[in-house]
Amino acid sequence: MPHGAQKLFGWFGGYGLSGTGAYFGDTLGMEPGVLFALLAGLVEFFGGLALVLGVLTRPAALAVAVLLAVALSVHLPNGFFWTNGGVEYPLMWLALAIAIALRGGGAYSVDKRLGMRF
Repeated sequence: MPHGAQKLFGWFGGYGLSGTGAYFGDTLGMEPGVLFALLAGLVEFFGGLALVLGVLTRPAALAVAVLLAVALSVHLPNGFFWTNGGVEYPLMWLALAIAIALRGGGAYSVDKRLGMRF
């Protein structure tokens, strides 16, 4: 959620939507940059919130997994280790998101309390 808040709102030292959009477009070549920054921020912030609460757990985890697969492609040129900006950290979160997508929210999730099979 904090990474999404950085992208969407400029909180926690982030650059907000316009700054992140410029980075996505100019540096990463992801055009239109603002749209991709918005999508990434929404998935990070609201997908993270959904995972914390256990609401629509599997769809949220799948959205996060897609986001992290894109993040892997960005970090791949830096090698494996996170100390060099490599794929180690996003790969770990990708594996966790896939595990949550497969397993679901569990006994204490809002999904379970509402009888939803997400």
